[in-house]
Amino acid sequence: MTARQLPAVGLRARGWGWRHAGRLAWAVRDLDLDVAPGEAVLLLGASGAGKSTFLAGCAGLLGEPGARSADGVAVHENGGESTGSLTLDGVPAATSRLSGAVRAGLLLQDPDAQTVLARCGDDVAFGLENLGVPREQIWPRVDEALRSVGFRYGRAHPTSDLSGGERQRLALAGVLAMRPGLLLLDEPTAMLDPDGSRLLRDTVRDVLAVSGATCLIVEHRVQQWVDVVDRVVVLGADGGLAADGPPDEVLGRHGAALAAQGVWVPERYLPAAGVGRRTRSPRDDRLDGAALLAAQGLAGAPPGADAVVRDVDLTLHAGRATALVGPNGAGKTTLAHVLAGLTRPVAGSLTAAPALARGLSGPPHRWRARDLVTRIGTVFQEPQHQFVAATVREELAVGPRRAGRSAAQVDGRVDELLTRLHLRHLSQANPFTLSGGEQRRLSVATALATGPSLLVLDEPTFGQDARTWAELVDLLRELLDDGTGVLAVTHDEALVTALADDVHELPGPLTPWQVVSA
Repeated sequence: MTARQLPAVGLRARGWGWRHAGRLAWAVRDLDLDVAPGEAVLLLGASGAGKSTFLAGCAGLLGEPGARSADGVAVHENGGESTGSLTLDGVPAATSRLSGAVRAGLLLQDPDAQTVLARCGDDVAFGLENLGVPREQIWPRVDEALRSVGFRYGRAHPTSDLSGGERQRLALAGVLAMRPGLLLLDEPTAMLDPDGSRLLRDTVRDVLAVSGATCLIVEHRVQQWVDVVDRVVVLGADGGLAADGPPDEVLGRHGAALAAQGVWVPERYLPAAGVGRRTRSPRDDRLDGAALLAAQGLAGAPPGADAVVRDVDLTLHAGRATALVGPNGAGKTTLAHVLAGLTRPVAGSLTAAPALARGLSGPPHRWRARDLVTRIGTVFQEPQHQFVAATVREELAVGPRRAGRSAAQVDGRVDELLTRLHLRHLSQANPFTLSGGEQRRLSVATALATGPSLLVLDEPTFGQDARTWAELVDLLRELLDDGTGVLAVTHDEALVTALADDVHELPGPLTPWQVVSA
């Protein structure tokens, strides 16, 4: 990576807080934090502690505050409220991005939200063009950024053909190409396979070593970042800082407490192996239930694209969990959509057994939506893609109502899921204002609301802290014990160990992370 465009940025928060529109609770409250230019900080905390909100504030994405009331609260154009101050080199973060130069570059949890153009090269060049970078410099910087993240395709490759993990790499390339003085990374490895996670971490480490940029990283999985950062900052669930200092000091002193709060603390920092963990392997005596869905020679493709997954032979059973694994771009999500009845196969056969079809004929993609949701529940890779209601409670009621449940049955099911997945305090919140981990739990809950016989989940543990991860695993185990079949697309090796009875691996389309020239 060549020299950065801007000097490293210093960050200061004083009494800073943010409350989303329509919420009673503050996402962040009374935060005092200084980050020196060139520091690399790992930001930890339980799911919902406000980490992503703080990064959005640093990037200037929360809007400019209006006049402050007598109690120091400012109302923003989007209805949100803020307190205190958040500045980059002394300039309010809310206005620094309007100064004509990039001070902060943010990689969002959802890479789909950062894909704006049809071709990969153009997408990376978009930010550079907005900055007015001379044309003769743009494409060398695009190529350099794509190479640095191990992107396997050339400039002309369609962005619509990318997997979630590949979009994450493309989004990171777009941020790095602008060479910001403050690099903000929100769950950067959550959608990547293990090889991709290691390469991304090494890329970030190299970029920071050469550029000297300031960096804030939000990541539940601590192990791979401990040796990259200078400092660990922990946000408390009730606002403010719970811990702050060098990684060994914070994790060594607070390891057990952090693990109990849900932080994925490396084992070497725990006083006893397994503190805060509830991982366990599947039951050895779990027997095959009735066959639910059988694929033979199955091939699938995203709409309008060539087949990306072929020759799949796979049978899913009631009461058994199958993990669908493989590198980014192997076609896992595409296959999951075919198995869930959301897209039609392009070759081969997909047969629903009587235990799943319950009187229906034909493959799942031919079933009516009302019939499909009571038989196969789907959790998408990007949770926002399945939200249709204005509140969490209404979102959970959509499926049962569509399935013809009575009002009493709908209310009972919604109350049960709100409690089980720790969402009751968010029942009146807009789903799009939830944290990434909270959105993931809501998406799982919506799929469970109709009591399907088969559950198809795409990266179900994305964005979860150790506590909510364990709750999801326990819930899925209960479903398996009750006879529900589960297919989980995942890069989470701990989930595979804890849940899967069977593992189906898809080969990658190329040698992992092979770099293809533009």
